[in-house]
Amino acid sequence: MKKTILLFALFIGLLSNAQTQKSENSKNIYLKGNALFLPVGIVNAGIEYQLNEKVTLQADVFISPWKSFMGKYSQVYMVGFDARYYFDEAFKHFYVGANVSGARFIIQKYNYWGNGNYQYTPESPIYKTSDIYQDGFALMLGATVGYEFQISDRWNLDLYLGAGTIQSFYKGYHKELGVRYDDDGRLWNKSGEFLPYRGGIMIGYKL
Repeated sequence: MKKTILLFALFIGLLSNAQTQKSENSKNIYLKGNALFLPVGIVNAGIEYQLNEKVTLQADVFISPWKSFMGKYSQVYMVGFDARYYFDEAFKHFYVGANVSGARFIIQKYNYWGNGNYQYTPESPIYKTSDIYQDGFALMLGATVGYEFQISDRWNLDLYLGAGTIQSFYKGYHKELGVRYDDDGRLWNKSGEFLPYRGGIMIGYKL
């Protein structure tokens, strides 16, 4: 909980700093696409806007439309926002940032990829873990670290990774039977994890 509060305070602080420090330079905008996911049919695109000499805001979307990928449910639709602080100047070299994101998903979580038996409660039916999946949404709050390379006057390369708290609300189902495996009277199942949840290699073009 303390980590979440500190990350949120960093996010608010960066936004406040962007409003109070005005730059006389023109503001740049980069359109960006993640080259890491395109080969597998996943779209991750964004736009990064310069607020002042060292601060930018980025909004991006992540779309994994796969109803099945290597036999696993893999539908994820995510929207995120970064407030970034560059140690050199905007769009150049190392930066840190705060991120807030939201996602809608129909997936099979990584800890259900095996073929062992799964029983939600001692009274619940026993299923194979490979036959169950999760349908719900998640809220994420975390930090981003990265490095941007200037390839030319209009092109750059952004290598980044983001991690933080992921708070998920979902219903668990059996693939074939269509019944809930976590049906114990509650409407939503909940889980909280601290994991990497974004990253890649963004190719940016300055407008």
